[in-house]
Amino acid sequence: MWIVYLLRCGDGTLYAGITNDLEARLAAHRSGRGARYTRGRGPLEVVHVERRRSKGAALRREYALKRMRRADKLALCA
Repeated sequence: MWIVYLLRCGDGTLYAGITNDLEARLAAHRSGRGARYTRGRGPLEVVHVERRRSKGAALRREYALKRMRRADKLALCA
């Protein structure tokens, strides 16, 4: 099972990613070993989670989230 997630960074921006272990990935982001984008942007908060059966499906959904307007992402999180 793969997880597509949205993080809210300390500066208010949103970051989309995928993983098969959300706790480990979030720990990596928080320690600075995650994505370059999230380094120095803490604190990080998980605001949206979706599950997908395959990595391909998760990657497609991540791509779709990244292409969404910010207002639509915020509505999804609400």
